[in-house]
Amino acid sequence: MYRAVLFAICLSAAAGTAGAQPTFSKEVSRILQAKCQNCHRPKDIAPFALLTYGDASTWAADIARVVREGIMPPWKPVPGHGEFRDSFGLTDEERETLIRWAEGGAPEGDPADLPEPMAERGEWALGEPDLVLTMAEAYTPPRGKDMYRCFVLPTPYDSDRWVTAVDVLPGDRSVVHHAILYLDTTGEAERLDAAEEGPGYTCYGGPGTPIFSDARALAAGGTLGGWAPGARPHHLPEGIGMTLPAGARIVLQLHYYSTRVTAEDQTRIGLYFAKTDVERRLTFLPIVPLDSRGRVRMEIPAGAERHEVQATFATPPLALFNLRAIHVFPHMHLLGKEIRLDVRRNGEWEPMILIDKWDFNWQGSYTYQSPVSVPGGATLRLRCTYDNSTNNPRNPNAVPKLVTWGEGTEDEMCLAFLGVVFERSFF
Repeated sequence: MYRAVLFAICLSAAAGTAGAQPTFSKEVSRILQAKCQNCHRPKDIAPFALLTYGDASTWAADIARVVREGIMPPWKPVPGHGEFRDSFGLTDEERETLIRWAEGGAPEGDPADLPEPMAERGEWALGEPDLVLTMAEAYTPPRGKDMYRCFVLPTPYDSDRWVTAVDVLPGDRSVVHHAILYLDTTGEAERLDAAEEGPGYTCYGGPGTPIFSDARALAAGGTLGGWAPGARPHHLPEGIGMTLPAGARIVLQLHYYSTRVTAEDQTRIGLYFAKTDVERRLTFLPIVPLDSRGRVRMEIPAGAERHEVQATFATPPLALFNLRAIHVFPHMHLLGKEIRLDVRRNGEWEPMILIDKWDFNWQGSYTYQSPVSVPGGATLRLRCTYDNSTNNPRNPNAVPKLVTWGEGTEDEMCLAFLGVVFERSFF
């Protein structure tokens, strides 16, 4: 009898603990701090802060809705398809906690349970950069309209430099949605800039420069990466660097967020150079669909609701070509629905990244938790799925039409830049 009563008491206590109502002070504040506050803070891109109980309780119903629907936080990679650093995606337990808190009256709890506030960010997360480049003029994006604009940033060096980290400081975080840094050694970016009035020039899918025929920029990887809200800069592993070609221009592509207020932006970028010997060059391997003559080519038929485009890249079957992937940047436009990259090694396909709810406005570069092996003889396979029907609210064509590869709003891309290094050093 005693044992039965004791078991019932323990069972009741366990059930009570499991069903305890979450509070802001004890559980919710920690989740918001870890996954939301990098954006939801004053003067940042999010439309409201989530730092205090007053902040969060005001938006409790909306928090429950966007969390349940998977709209927020906007971490796109699907779990189990690559492990990435600095993930701000919610676990199932965190999602359930936020929903239960909001639907349970959003209780505050005991303020004594609150964690220490997040430390204030310094201007540059990694300390003062070795080189700071600033947009030549401030730019005021039009109100109420999403837009993409490129700004040319000349570099002052007459010899190549090794870059180990890049940071981006938006002039006004409330309007800068994300940034991509391209390299140009042809001078084409400056010509495009000069041909258009005002600071910078209009760009969309890319910088408008010949990134696939600019030999020096392509040899350096074509890009120095990018930035998105919540992203944290990191130095590359020791002995690895990205090349900044002598005399190159950095083309800073900024996505300006739709806003009802007038805002002036003058974004800066900070470059950090190698302080020790670089043994391996990080280069960005572009994986794109090619035809039999090696030309970039793809077609998406008008009206197709789920059309797949594939691109493959096979490494030569020699140990000389063993690679390690450091990070990946997948890219499509407005018709994109799903993008996935897999690697076939030892006869088995293994996932490297899957984004099953593509959103052009929330694209980003993702750094692997640990470098991913791509041995000689492996095959990389990129699969992009598109909806070119009237059922796609983002279709830029009211009447669907055949869509091909291109950088314009009405064009499409199926592209992944894979940041890789050779296991063996060649210099």
